[in-house]
Amino acid sequence: MAVVNIPKKGVKLTDPADIAKYLGMIGIDYERWETGDRLSGDVADDEILDAYSTEIETLKKRGGYVTADVINVVPTTPGLDEMLNRFNKEHWHDEDEVRFIVKGSGLFHIAPRDGDVCSVEMHPGDLIRVPAGTLHWFDLCGDRTVRAIRLFQDASGWTPHYSGSGVDADYQPVCFGKSYLAGSASN
Repeated sequence: MAVVNIPKKGVKLTDPADIAKYLGMIGIDYERWETGDRLSGDVADDEILDAYSTEIETLKKRGGYVTADVINVVPTTPGLDEMLNRFNKEHWHDEDEVRFIVKGSGLFHIAPRDGDVCSVEMHPGDLIRVPAGTLHWFDLCGDRTVRAIRLFQDASGWTPHYSGSGVDADYQPVCFGKSYLAGSASN
């Protein structure tokens, strides 16, 4: 499950309902999709899209998305550092950025125009929609692995537009991971 960290407020959220409520207040959609037994082992991208076809079609209708694909990133992905350097600086897109995490984890930082920067650490079952024009950046967590369904409103994809603010330099790509979640469950 996701972890939201709001450093300037000293707040960490781990309850999905609290996360959805907070992110909703800053214009970000968050939801959990049931993962259950839909996928086992290392499956092909088309099997992932088939397993979540109902949810994908619902999102397409709701958000005007025309295509979905699966991105697969592992530590040995060729050009991984160059790819990450395109997205780990504050930027925005002309269309929504939608991600559903199937495997691994990733860290979105959201910089609301009238609020505090927060990080959203995402794990399997987490879905986020960062609306067009929202300032944000993305990093991988320590295992540098993520497999995610992406949806696009334009079949050609999107391009980052950099803000040049440098605010991203003030935030480290820190993920709390399962050890944090396990610790929080016993508190």
